[in-house]
Amino acid sequence: MKSGIAQKFLRWAVLPLTVLFMLFLVIMYTYVPGKVMRDMNRTLDPGPYTLSEAGAALHKELTVVDMHCDALLWSRDLAVRGSSGHVDLPRMREGNAALEFFTVVTRTPSGQNINANEDKNDMLIPLSFFQAWPASTWFSAHGRAIHQARRLHKLAETSGGKFMLIETREDVDRFLEARKQDPEVVAGMLGIEGLQCLENDFVNLNVLYNNGFRMMGFTHFFDNEVGGSAHGMEKGGITEFGKQVLQGMEERHIIVDLAHASPKLIDDILNLATRPVFVSHTGVRGVADNERNLSDEHLKRIAAGGGVIGIGFWETAVGEASVQGIVRAIKYTAGLVGADHVGLGSDYDGAVTAPFDISGVGQITDGLLAAGYGKDDIAKIMGGNVLRVLREQLPADVEAPARARQPGA
Repeated sequence: MKSGIAQKFLRWAVLPLTVLFMLFLVIMYTYVPGKVMRDMNRTLDPGPYTLSEAGAALHKELTVVDMHCDALLWSRDLAVRGSSGHVDLPRMREGNAALEFFTVVTRTPSGQNINANEDKNDMLIPLSFFQAWPASTWFSAHGRAIHQARRLHKLAETSGGKFMLIETREDVDRFLEARKQDPEVVAGMLGIEGLQCLENDFVNLNVLYNNGFRMMGFTHFFDNEVGGSAHGMEKGGITEFGKQVLQGMEERHIIVDLAHASPKLIDDILNLATRPVFVSHTGVRGVADNERNLSDEHLKRIAAGGGVIGIGFWETAVGEASVQGIVRAIKYTAGLVGADHVGLGSDYDGAVTAPFDISGVGQITDGLLAAGYGKDDIAKIMGGNVLRVLREQLPADVEAPARARQPGA
């Protein structure tokens, strides 16, 4: 008797339980990822932004380059102006931001912090699943890198020539020429945060190169197979596999990014590297003394090798998430190593609170003018230094692979 009642109840409950489960999935797929993105990428001043007359006139002349943005982590259509987050193509145009480095995040630990993180959890598993990324991304850092790269390639392919992807030194010149003809043309470059996406296989370096990655950071928030993170448990130097990878990167003209590297790893790479390096997004300890930021010694060594240091826009990097805080850190760095070695490294859409989105980047031009910088130095800091290194260090057209992007390529 009781068994019959239970069976009837189960038959009656199947439909509402199924409906509730489907409703749960709809909410998780449509609402939760967007809320997470909005909550983690806030803007203190959403604009509109105003510049002084002199600042606006100068900013219009500049070729602005930002060295770090994680917008590909979030399933927003970057061709459409968003009301949240920090970067999309319309807001790049509004802010006269010519070139953005789109860096891919492929794994993040739970409880992420700047002091010590273990590589035991992977918070991108639920994020990739509920953003409806392909199954190849759910449990693979490498799969996530390829997926995000293909998103950027598709953005370029469907832009009608308004968004260009930079892979070679000639691409830089083609882009700058196109921008002279049409200031609405903007560009992107692909970078990587942490070479855990190699999955301990050197062959994957070619796969990533063939998919357009031209800047790679060895570590992100935890130690991995190539070296120690500034925020890892061991904070060690370069591994034997890391040495092999560094040589392979230099042979392929892939620029090394020292952001998030441990002090020991920075020393090891600078001792071995034969080409200039970038620090795509950082702060400096002379302004904000913490585990995230670079020492004066490392700033000097990076500059001595011809590198560029991208100053971040968020509080941990510059002490105060404001135009004044950013300019203060730029001024300190340029005063120590020269204006030829400083750039912008916002960390937009990287789970940070920014003082303004990319449409307001002209405020830094204004701030540098107010701080007494001349036009030439401002032009270098706002993008010229990065463009110089790209023209010198990226592979030539003849060295780059075929542009076709095949599944599994």
